[in-house]
Amino acid sequence: MLSGQLLGGFPLIRPILFYPDKRLRNPGKEVEEFDAELRELIEDMAETMYAAPGVGLAAPQLGISKRLFIVDVATGEDEPSDLRVFINPEIIEAEGDTTFNEGCLSFPGIREDIDRAERIKVRAADPDGKPFELEADGLLAIAIQHENDHLDGKLMIDHLSVLRRRLVHRAMTKRAAVDAAQ
Repeated sequence: MLSGQLLGGFPLIRPILFYPDKRLRNPGKEVEEFDAELRELIEDMAETMYAAPGVGLAAPQLGISKRLFIVDVATGEDEPSDLRVFINPEIIEAEGDTTFNEGCLSFPGIREDIDRAERIKVRAADPDGKPFELEADGLLAIAIQHENDHLDGKLMIDHLSVLRRRLVHRAMTKRAAVDAAQ
């Protein structure tokens, strides 16, 4: 991908990797430095996510092997931004079951019903390295679980039946071939 990549007609600050790029399978490494470089990455990730547009973005989706993701589930135009940063996250509790029709910036144009926990509790660090815990349900819980999967090299396609997985893989492989030819 080239810098200035377009998604949804908008230029992205940093290029997003699309499936079947093998780098999406690389697990993120623990963040150890909470410095200006990390804050710049978080800012770039937020600008990229909003331009895409999406509700979440994990560092591995940019080819950056760090245990870091951001989410903002504010959905209405009148709703203020609610950007949340999760560094070295760990889901420490999960309960209930729900199914949600998810999309992913690494799978443009693809939406699939994914089974997730209905409520979760996550422990993470903020950009200053300060630990926090958050209980979440609804779209926030789903987004956290989705982005956390990216940190482990797990993708939404891994939650699908064998048939759906093959169909999505085929569609994304075709897209990659078209992109490469351009």
